[in-house]
Amino acid sequence: MDIKVKTVLNRIQHLNGFIYQDTRLEETYGRVRLVISIGAHRQRPAHCSICEEVAPGYDYEPERHWLFVPFWGIEVELRYRPRRVSCPTHGVVVEAMPWNEGKRSTSKAMMQFLGQWARRLSWQETARVFRVPWVSVCRSVEWMVAWGLKQRVLDGIHALGIDEIHWRHGLHSKSYMTVISQIDTDQVRRVLWVGLRRTQRTLKQGLATLGQDVCAGVRLVCSDMWEPYRQVIAKKLPQVKHLLDRFHVTLNLNKAVDTVRRQETAGLKQGAYGREQLKSMRWTLLRRHSRVLGKARARLEQLIRGHSKTARAYVLKESFVHFWSYKSVTWARNFLTAWTTRALKSRMKPMVKLARSLREHEELILNWIRFRHELLTGAVEGLNNKIRVVTKRAYGFRTYRVLELALYHTLGHLPDPPSTHEFW
Repeated sequence: MDIKVKTVLNRIQHLNGFIYQDTRLEETYGRVRLVISIGAHRQRPAHCSICEEVAPGYDYEPERHWLFVPFWGIEVELRYRPRRVSCPTHGVVVEAMPWNEGKRSTSKAMMQFLGQWARRLSWQETARVFRVPWVSVCRSVEWMVAWGLKQRVLDGIHALGIDEIHWRHGLHSKSYMTVISQIDTDQVRRVLWVGLRRTQRTLKQGLATLGQDVCAGVRLVCSDMWEPYRQVIAKKLPQVKHLLDRFHVTLNLNKAVDTVRRQETAGLKQGAYGREQLKSMRWTLLRRHSRVLGKARARLEQLIRGHSKTARAYVLKESFVHFWSYKSVTWARNFLTAWTTRALKSRMKPMVKLARSLREHEELILNWIRFRHELLTGAVEGLNNKIRVVTKRAYGFRTYRVLELALYHTLGHLPDPPSTHEFW
């Protein structure tokens, strides 16, 4: 049985009030294009594009072209001469066209097609594969994100993760983003809000965007030790239990050990035995002891036997791992007190500074023991790693706005606009 192109189009992209009049192949500069002409149904009046109400005709605009989903690797283009209608409410406007959105030159179906592939490939690669400009992919993602943000449901959010992400070179405020994520154990992990800069004002803006109803239902918040965030959480979310993320505590431990190593290396003379022992040991010292294997393990054991400052700092760091296995808050508190006392007596400034910080945030750290089963404690850093993957895959997200769209599109779990059929 022979199937006509118009039959396929009516099955996958039926247009109420319009018909497919003609299909033909055109070749321009060696590229074949399938041109599909659309006409208005004689028995269906035009509708206002703003209020969707029936309106009398006014005149016609010049013929417009829209890029459609490719067939069998052939570029497809829709063509139609829109009618202008005289709406009693909105005046003379262009009629509503179900395949069109505003003044875009890409059809809704094609925008959704490009947007779905932009989740799997880089935007540049998506544009190259489907022979469209990069800006067409960007605008398609922007359209899908805007629709998804309006339609998403924010009910049942009980746990939030708040963190900052370094997304561009430099240490000034604009080099960081504030990210608010949902990390409930029984819900989807997703990015809820992204804001430029890591300031109290940015976090307040993010919580205000989520709304009072969402904030009132939050019971747990996981963040790092940054004081400005803690102040905003205490003021805007007074009912929540605040706990510190395990990853950031471990990160501070690693930073302290690395600082001790650099200070000790700088204090030793060139060619000294201790300096040779510390050479090329940075990444080994930052790993868990159980994950160091082979020759690196032998060098690490030799360093530990030498009882240098770096070795003592490393042993302190490794002994703290036991803290995360406690189930009793009382025993965890006793361990934390004993560990910080030992670190304070070590006479190593980085470890002393860290021990004082841990004592200052003792209750927030113990909250991790209390409530770790009620939220996905690793979800915050897991999402951060995915954010870094998105930024690395971007290859040219030079503006914050474009990166924001990519994060919502990839990690926001936003609903997609309705489609007449599913793409592969």
